[in-house]
Amino acid sequence: MAGGKIQKKRHQPVGGGIPFEKSKGQHILKNPMLVETIVQKSGIKPTDVVLEIGPGTGNLTKKLLEVAKSVVAIELDHRMVLELNRRFQGTPHSSRLKVIQGDVLKYDLPYFDICVANIPYQISSPLTFKLLSHRPLFRCAVIMFQREFAMRLVAKPGDSLYCRLSVNTQLLARVSHLLKVGRNNFKPPPKVDSSVVRIEPRKPLPPVNFKEWDGLVRLCFNRKNKTLGSIFRQKSVLSLLEKNYKTLQALQLSQKEQMEDDKVAPNDVAVLADIVEDLNMEDNYGKDDDEMEVEDVDMVGGGGEGADFKEKVLGVLRQGDFLEKRSSKLTQVDFLYLLSLFNKAGIHFS
Repeated sequence: MAGGKIQKKRHQPVGGGIPFEKSKGQHILKNPMLVETIVQKSGIKPTDVVLEIGPGTGNLTKKLLEVAKSVVAIELDHRMVLELNRRFQGTPHSSRLKVIQGDVLKYDLPYFDICVANIPYQISSPLTFKLLSHRPLFRCAVIMFQREFAMRLVAKPGDSLYCRLSVNTQLLARVSHLLKVGRNNFKPPPKVDSSVVRIEPRKPLPPVNFKEWDGLVRLCFNRKNKTLGSIFRQKSVLSLLEKNYKTLQALQLSQKEQMEDDKVAPNDVAVLADIVEDLNMEDNYGKDDDEMEVEDVDMVGGGGEGADFKEKVLGVLRQGDFLEKRSSKLTQVDFLYLLSLFNKAGIHFS
């Protein structure tokens, strides 16, 4: 390797002498039965173009080429690109494989019907939302994730792992858990178990302004086990919402302009990708609840005006019967309804 000696503690050779780099999330599937199962569960048709991310040495790529029309493989490591080209050169599959060297998060994705991938786990969140923002929409993605991340993706309201990641992903797609994968199925084995998840984009997308949606959900899941009434009594929350409210009032947006602003903009899906902190998303135990809530007094510097706005906010929660509900129990439909109530009252989150 250029730039230094091979550290045996961190690298293991691929066939041909190429070392794996754990820092890049390189854990190659070595169980052929597991590879076969993943391909079968992908439901690939002979007419499908398949996108593979992080193909490594091509164990999964080979099986994909046997059932798909063609495979586009995106690989960051130039050594693996050389290995892939060497492995399939001169085979009947070579004309149906396109290998692209580059960072998938920075690359404009080509057309594809299905994505099948064993990805570096550190790109799980941004890659998920990059895929969901891709147009035209693909049929499904079958992806290997770190197990904890996968279980957050599929978590339902009331589950301990239910979080912003769950809500945001399930707003845009149907997500299902396919199978658990033990760490010994990889070479070198990672420190954690994995899971394969199926992601099917919703068609059409829900008619929501994603920046507004993310603002509401981010705020609600800051303290997901507190009641919404408690969250929206916080001084910091009321101050932010009142600032937005006064700004919009000052701009005097016409109803037509506001409707245009609320239309679905597919590119805005990218705002939902900024959710890495959800992997540590249990309540902020270091903060006392008293510090997070506001007492029933007028807002500082606002006189009666601040109290009036506070009552306006709480009135919205009462209208939808959300005052005593908790974010950890709300569905996507609940959040969509709550957002519509706030927006109708002229209260915005972005």
